[in-house]
Amino acid sequence: MNPDLFEADSDGYQPLAGRLRPRSLADYIGQQHILGAGKPLREAIERGQLHSMVLWGPPGVGKTTLAKMVADHADAHFLVLSAVLAGVKEIRAAVDEAKIQRGQGRATILFVDEVHRFNKAQQDAFLPYVEDGTLIFIGATTENPAFELNNALLSRSRVYKLRSLSPDELLQVLSRGLEGEKVEVDEQHLAALARSADGDARRALNLLELALDLAESDDSGQRWLTEAVIDEVLQGTLRRFDKGGDLFYDQISALHKAVRGSSPDAALYWLVRMLDGGCDPLYIARRVVRMASEDVGNADPRALSIALDAWQVQERLGSPEGELAIAQAVVYLSCAAKSNAVYSAFKSATADVAGSPSDEVPLHLRNAPTRLARADGHGAEYRYAHDEPGAFAAGENYFPESLRDRQYYFPTDRGLEQKIAEKLQHLRDLDKRSTIRRYE
Repeated sequence: MNPDLFEADSDGYQPLAGRLRPRSLADYIGQQHILGAGKPLREAIERGQLHSMVLWGPPGVGKTTLAKMVADHADAHFLVLSAVLAGVKEIRAAVDEAKIQRGQGRATILFVDEVHRFNKAQQDAFLPYVEDGTLIFIGATTENPAFELNNALLSRSRVYKLRSLSPDELLQVLSRGLEGEKVEVDEQHLAALARSADGDARRALNLLELALDLAESDDSGQRWLTEAVIDEVLQGTLRRFDKGGDLFYDQISALHKAVRGSSPDAALYWLVRMLDGGCDPLYIARRVVRMASEDVGNADPRALSIALDAWQVQERLGSPEGELAIAQAVVYLSCAAKSNAVYSAFKSATADVAGSPSDEVPLHLRNAPTRLARADGHGAEYRYAHDEPGAFAAGENYFPESLRDRQYYFPTDRGLEQKIAEKLQHLRDLDKRSTIRRYE
């Protein structure tokens, strides 16, 4: 079985986070929404009632610790697999070990860390043994299990959503880490560590351990965590960001919705959050171009040019000039008039094409490059718009006959689209008054 992340290494060293791992529910900090008094999961743990479950939440919120508690309270054999390292061979070895334990009258919990990294075949490999009770399955994942786990496995497990620890909860964790340490630290410095940990208890304790190693001391052995020490520990730390995971898509969704909602300040916040977390600025630039077309559209066509310019600045100049250009585009899009009329029109046209027969191009609209094509009527009676009054062939039809007068694009009354709407309405009025009506 794979070693636990917090267990001592070959030299006997164990990280502070491992040494402080809670052994009882009374010592467990956070997750009161599922572990508070009277909550079903807490009662199940206290009674030693085992059931398969998936613990879904960000890093450092106690998923592994909670799994161990379940096993300890039920006096169950605890096996650990890392989905990053394990394969079918390791799964079969775990099943064999569980069968031996079962023969001795003892249940086995198989804890699979990062279970979302198991493919379908690997998940299927232990599913039968979950069904027949050989294994009690507990999976830990940072990703949405509805997207990452087999339906068969999900249907046999309860999903518990764990939350990031609050600053107050992280302060409790840090205070526990200072117990037994002869060290002085201001509350504000401890709060700075808690903020930088970003909801992650393991990260908080790792930062504290590093700070303790750097603490200044005197001849008596008294130590201090000074502001200089805290600044050195926190230098260069990044907020939590998981490219390709739920958090990644949540943040880009928040940025997009802030732009759509005309909130430049919130949009800037989410932009900086993503950049601060290590997101590729070129990815953000590409998404900003999408926002320009989807949410601003023809209400302000300049938005698309500004977004493309920002993308080009990022490609040519890099950071920080490119990031500032992206910020400029984000602010402009947030403040611009909004219209999703083109986006909606495109979706409607796409739906029509997907759900309709492949109508032939009307003869008058067909290309006529050869004598044979012209003999077959291609281009016949086509009206060249530039030769018509106002460069508009009133009454002409450019659809297949079955779709005549179909309308997809409905301009809004905002920005430039207000003028576009007036122009299109004028052209439709000309169509209605025209004595030339093709297909009638």
